[in-house]
Amino acid sequence: MMQQYEAAKRTCPGALLLFRMGDFYELFHEDARTAARLLQLTLTSRDKGQDPTPMAGFPHHQLDSYLAKLVAAGIRVAVCDQVEDAKQAKGLVRREVTRIVTPGTLVDDALLDPLENNFLAAVAPGPTCAMAWVELSTGRFEATHFPEARLSDELARIAPVECLLADEAELPPEVASNGMLITRRAGWAFSRQTGREALHKHFGTATLAGFGFEDDAPEIPAAGAILDYLTETQKSSLAHIQRLAPYRREAALEIDEATRRSLEITCTLRAGRREGSLLAVMDRTQTAMGARLLADWVGAPLADRPSIENRHAAVAELVAEDALTAALREKLREVYDVQRLLSRVATGRASPRDLSFLARTLAALPALKAKLTARSSRRLQELEASLDLCPEIRGRLEAALADDCPLLSRDGGFIRAGYNDRLDELRQLASGGKQWIAEYQAAEAERTGISSLKVGFNKVFGYYLEVTHAHRDKVPDDYIRKQTVKNAERYVTPALKEHEEKLLSADEQSKQLEYELFLQLRDAVAEQLSRLEQTARTLSEIDVLAALADLARARGYCRPTMTEDAVLAIAYGRHPVLDALAPEGTFVPNDVVADDEHGRMLVITGPNMAGKSTYIRQVALITLMAQVGSFVPARSATIGIADRIFARVGASDELSRGRSTFMVEMTETARILNTATGRSLVILDEIGRGTSTYDGLSLAWAVVEFLHERVGCRTLFATHYHELTDLASTMPQVSNLNVAVREWQDELVFLHKIVTGPADKSYGIHVARLAGVPPEVIERAKEILAQLEAEHLDEEGRPKIARPETGKPGRELQLTLFGVAEHPLLDEIRQVDLERTTPLEAFQLLSRWRAALAVERPSKAK
Repeated sequence: MMQQYEAAKRTCPGALLLFRMGDFYELFHEDARTAARLLQLTLTSRDKGQDPTPMAGFPHHQLDSYLAKLVAAGIRVAVCDQVEDAKQAKGLVRREVTRIVTPGTLVDDALLDPLENNFLAAVAPGPTCAMAWVELSTGRFEATHFPEARLSDELARIAPVECLLADEAELPPEVASNGMLITRRAGWAFSRQTGREALHKHFGTATLAGFGFEDDAPEIPAAGAILDYLTETQKSSLAHIQRLAPYRREAALEIDEATRRSLEITCTLRAGRREGSLLAVMDRTQTAMGARLLADWVGAPLADRPSIENRHAAVAELVAEDALTAALREKLREVYDVQRLLSRVATGRASPRDLSFLARTLAALPALKAKLTARSSRRLQELEASLDLCPEIRGRLEAALADDCPLLSRDGGFIRAGYNDRLDELRQLASGGKQWIAEYQAAEAERTGISSLKVGFNKVFGYYLEVTHAHRDKVPDDYIRKQTVKNAERYVTPALKEHEEKLLSADEQSKQLEYELFLQLRDAVAEQLSRLEQTARTLSEIDVLAALADLARARGYCRPTMTEDAVLAIAYGRHPVLDALAPEGTFVPNDVVADDEHGRMLVITGPNMAGKSTYIRQVALITLMAQVGSFVPARSATIGIADRIFARVGASDELSRGRSTFMVEMTETARILNTATGRSLVILDEIGRGTSTYDGLSLAWAVVEFLHERVGCRTLFATHYHELTDLASTMPQVSNLNVAVREWQDELVFLHKIVTGPADKSYGIHVARLAGVPPEVIERAKEILAQLEAEHLDEEGRPKIARPETGKPGRELQLTLFGVAEHPLLDEIRQVDLERTTPLEAFQLLSRWRAALAVERPSKAK
């Protein structure tokens, strides 16, 4: 036995081995210690001698629950099962490793969150980084390539639970693992030749051009590494992975990792939970397939206007026809998770119950298809056409399967009566045997005169006749004594044993025949995987569109007007999450206009807690929702399609990577400045607050100027630096907004309303008082504030910093950013008549000015 265990252990190095022994899974040696610690199992020993073997185990029916705990702990688990019937085995029962379970290779419902994808990724880092990813439980397989600087963003988009990496490869230091398990693979698994061979073999093709890839495409090594890993770990068919799809980044709105965190698109910033995120608020889907598709849409919104408007048109039709939407959603409640069900069919792990769920789903399709007939929107027409009813599969499953099927095929009782004549005969024989037993007991009681005689059964002796000791002398000679129990003796007869063999044989044969019929049904479904997967994709999209329509009606959303122009015009916009979570009617809506006429750059000032961050976030989320294909929380909205959304809102230390809060802030800001385009949407909150006042103001000023002059994108810039509001008078695309507040009897009232113009002060001391700062601190802060304000005002009561000269062009505002005093040479320079100055005179002037400055510098150094 232990030799068999050691042989199995050698086939899966690095994995914890669960070794099936009868009704238990056992672990030995260091594996036993690990499992005992993680699973709270009792650690025992196999040998009691000088060198005992540690062991631990659990009942086989608890496998799923223990697997879930081990995988959650990041442990690779190899499952070694008995692969032959113990009754038929000659000698030791044969055992084999039937699968290796890792976080990225889960397919069982008990181990998966139905609402979330469970991606396994493979990354080939380099100047051109390649990445492939697969969802084994659905068969979705995609690949792409991009500059290495985007790797962190791409990993954040798909959020894989496990990532394959070659032994010699390293992820860039800025890439956060976020709990992702890194699995190292031999370098040859990432070779281009290995990848091509694995892909050609799996798909049965001589080229990958039909999938949209050249055979020398950079994605090939990563995609091949995934197939190699799945072949090694699953040890079963991967037929449900039917295509490798190219992911086209240019067709999607780009969202970097920091923006996903800041906007809390799929999970909250603090708790990392789905609840409280934009996705959670938008998700009104009826099926697990629809929930996962919506997560894909929200994680990668569209950037193509026709595709966006196709979705909007479908949602608009469903919003207009409330009865249609309600009927679709009611019918979708009868739909099961066909995508994951089909993966279990393909890998040979489907149960009779899985097939019955498929049959019930197919039974709901005709009504769904009928509801979609003669729709006006193009996308609903396309979905109706692609909804394959698969009538022959449905007919066969419904004819074969009972209404209530067991989870395990070996239990029997799931094939419907009348489906197979031989099975009906065996069942009749087995059930008829019970009648024979009753009649035999009555006949023997009459023959022997023992009225208390009864026929019983146990697994050790089979059927027997039980006679109490009081009637021992009445036992006939043909009774064969088998066992003595308290107050009775047990006997068998030749007739009873003969019938027992027939009865048990019929029961065993019926279960075996049922299992064979089940395998035929499963194979029949597997032959139609392509059709069924297409139907599953169609159902998931119908579900998402109907859910978006239901959301729009329930929350009073409007259909946005999409344009290629870089504009934003949102009337009565609301933050989608806060509006949904706050008591009805308490959220204050606000407008936003950003275009060439009113200015693309909005500088928003006002006190903390007044709503600046909420306002800029809601604009970004409304834009994102519109590009998902959803209606938006507003009275009306015209939205220019963005190629990228950037949000720099809040930051925290990343001490593990040696970066302070301010370093994180500047890194994220640098990325925005280097990659934003004129079509981008940028929201920035309190840039520069992590350093000294003048440092921070200088950086904020320069950032605004760069975005205005060099990028020209739509920008919402929330700040406490009131000096920045002066930019509106010098930069044509800058407009000032502020959050309205009212002071009443030394109390501060937040109106949460965005109005035109700059704020007059930040009210920080008022907010500090609301937070409970001691009164003496508040009073001292007021004194200091008054003194600082007096020192930083000129004789006319204006801030000394960034003071523009009367009547001069706005560009001079930057020259006086730090309040430098006027230099005497400036007047002389202004008086030079450039039209009449000769080159020689100009050279002489420059020489004289240079000499004067050279004399001045040493004196200043002293």
